[in-house]
Amino acid sequence: MSAETVRAQAQVRRRLIERYRTVDGPGLRRLTEAGLAWLRTNQQVVNSLNVFPVPDGDTGTNMVLTMQSAWSEIAGSGERSIGKVGHTLAQGALMGARGNSGVILSQLWRGFARTLDNYPQMDAPLFARALEEARDTAYKGVVRPVEGTILTVAKDIAHAATLARDSGVSSCLEILERVVAEADASVLRTPELLQVLRDAGVVDSGGKGLFILLEGMLRSVYGQPLDQPLATVTPLSQLDLEQAAEAVEPGQDWEVVIDFRPGAPLEIQSFYQRLEQMGTSIQVGEGDGMYRMHIHVPDQTEYQPIEYVKGLGAITNIHLENLQLQVEDRAGARDRRSLRLTPVEPGQIAAVAVAPSIGLARVFASLGVAGIVEGGQTMNPSTEEILRAFESLPTDRVIILPNNKNIIMTAKQAAGLTVKQVAVLPSRSVPQGIAAMLALMPEGEFDATVQAMAAALQAVRTGELTVATRSVEIDGVAVKEGQVIGLLDGKLVVSGNDLTESTLQLLAHARSQEAELITLYYGAELSAAQANHLADQIRATYPAQEVELIEGGQPHYHLILSIE
Repeated sequence: MSAETVRAQAQVRRRLIERYRTVDGPGLRRLTEAGLAWLRTNQQVVNSLNVFPVPDGDTGTNMVLTMQSAWSEIAGSGERSIGKVGHTLAQGALMGARGNSGVILSQLWRGFARTLDNYPQMDAPLFARALEEARDTAYKGVVRPVEGTILTVAKDIAHAATLARDSGVSSCLEILERVVAEADASVLRTPELLQVLRDAGVVDSGGKGLFILLEGMLRSVYGQPLDQPLATVTPLSQLDLEQAAEAVEPGQDWEVVIDFRPGAPLEIQSFYQRLEQMGTSIQVGEGDGMYRMHIHVPDQTEYQPIEYVKGLGAITNIHLENLQLQVEDRAGARDRRSLRLTPVEPGQIAAVAVAPSIGLARVFASLGVAGIVEGGQTMNPSTEEILRAFESLPTDRVIILPNNKNIIMTAKQAAGLTVKQVAVLPSRSVPQGIAAMLALMPEGEFDATVQAMAAALQAVRTGELTVATRSVEIDGVAVKEGQVIGLLDGKLVVSGNDLTESTLQLLAHARSQEAELITLYYGAELSAAQANHLADQIRATYPAQEVELIEGGQPHYHLILSIE
């Protein structure tokens, strides 16, 4: 780099430092939009940082949706006061928060905005104070804070901002530069603080998401692009093509999925660039030299990707789907599968349950729930969605069953936003939620009913069978990508090449010979015939136990087991 170039860059940076000596309301809007854009661009990178090699990494999605809700509240605002913009932004994040990462992110914004109250603009010292308050608010919002997570990253960036302020830094840009550098370093240190991250060979996903959000803000100041991701290839098992087809925009008339083996090493960047000229919703997965390409294209161009890929190697499979017809069919199916929920009278105790599929929603409906919130492993519901599910009920006594460890914090946040008497039971799985529903007493005393349901959910063990998305060793269990893995109460205990064998091994770990009832909820990827054959194998192995088989229809997880 020539001396003239260095001088020019230094001059540009000096101008930027002066320009960002303070930030007002419109400035915070621009930075928020940029952070969201960069986070969305790298959403799948964050999703891939799952501790367990299961196909439901959702931290990136949760953080994007939380920030999208925050951004939507301020996008059209002409407010110039940073205090008022910050307050509105924080309220949007609060209502849109999804999952543990989204809830903590909303708490960070809440503390940040509280410091900005009544200020027309933010200078460097106020920026540092706002990050300190953001850290404090987030830590207070978690009952048992764990280091090596997004909380640690928040703590480290607040410390970096404080040091920068105390050293005499006088521009918000210089604070942001120090914060982004520290966030990057802090994320890299997370495996040193949390054994489970070290075992899995990943950094903390929430911390990574926070770094990317802040980095996007800094990139916008530097004038760097926010919508040009480094082309990445995910494992085939991690592609969520069903979710990619959920929202069909104009010009997305056909879905094209092609499996192929390239004749020469595939240059991913140029591959992406060529596909971007044809369509949208591009996804690429790879496994054992086989690539899967997914794209949405306009009508009458559906064969262009096929011709292009044919020139790169041998095509092994092609799938074409008319998306407009698919969306119409899906809408009709939703109408046909409407649930009959239990009516609730004023003064009664109403139960609201989170369910990841229509099959499991039907189970909860049959047990007497008054409200269903759609969501689970692959799509955590927002604070607002949970709040809406019980606010409209004609009773002020409500019990919420999150049925997923990553939804408990969101449910508690929703419960804190109402004047109703709301209890959140810490159900970490669907079987726990079902067991708790059996103890519901609609006419009973509220605290006694909560205690009875809480005791009931502790009496069941949960097993989950899915396919590993990467090779890893956790808790002494070695896993290869593509193998069947089994989790018992959230802990990895089994890996193997056969679903039946892995299921029986998991049941053995659960000491199922001492149980009375084993219930199998089979997922969308198993046929009824396959599920019945598996149930027969379990009955033969456990002749003294009652074995029930129920269609759950849940995505990704072949089986959810209830052992009680």
